[in-house]
Amino acid sequence: MARVVPSQIVAFVDQNLKKLQAGRLSVSHTSVAGLTGIVRLIDELPTELLTISGNDYNDLVRGVETIRNSVAFWQQNASRDIGIADIDGKNVLQILRHVLTKCPDQSPSHATVELGFITDDVFRDNIRLDISTATSALHNGEWKAATVLAGAAAEALLLWAITNAPGLSNLVQKPKGAPEDWYLREYITVAKSLDLIKNNTEQLANLAMNFRNLIHPGRAQRLREICDRATALTALAAVECIVRDLN
Repeated sequence: MARVVPSQIVAFVDQNLKKLQAGRLSVSHTSVAGLTGIVRLIDELPTELLTISGNDYNDLVRGVETIRNSVAFWQQNASRDIGIADIDGKNVLQILRHVLTKCPDQSPSHATVELGFITDDVFRDNIRLDISTATSALHNGEWKAATVLAGAAAEALLLWAITNAPGLSNLVQKPKGAPEDWYLREYITVAKSLDLIKNNTEQLANLAMNFRNLIHPGRAQRLREICDRATALTALAAVECIVRDLN
């Protein structure tokens, strides 16, 4: 099944609003397909993308049920158009559009690890989104995407851990420049030196780093390796172990 996102439904609502003539929204032979299509798309929205709550969520439910009930009533009286009542003086489609514009097209799934130890909300959500997308890519058989995104999440987690480690300034041997300018290999080495990650995590992270580098055609051709299910699983395992150690 194709993945439905809020912006897709908003565009569909706009198409139907343009077809409306001045006056009241109604269910008819010409409008019923568009109305039921909007309701079906909303029903198929992934739950993690419904980030609204309170009155916004109430408006979404009222709007959907208003259309659903009006269509059901029209089906029993299909010989005439059935007007759809406004909600608080507003067109139902306009209400749905307003609510859906507040929902993102991307959001971490509820199953994604919370990363509660990271206090920066934006940084934490970006890493969670990479982990969630990498996991989804794995399930969809998109091995390269899963490998690369998991590697990116591992790099971001180690960067956060290192920059927040109290012992970083006392480290005798460390790469030149600011941590933001280091490479993943250096993050792994420094994180291990600071006892932020365990031995097996270091090994997995190094494997994930090597697999992520397979995105470079020259390296992949030279090593005669490609991203596959094994590389994706290894990269995601490295992320899980890093999270476990940092937690």
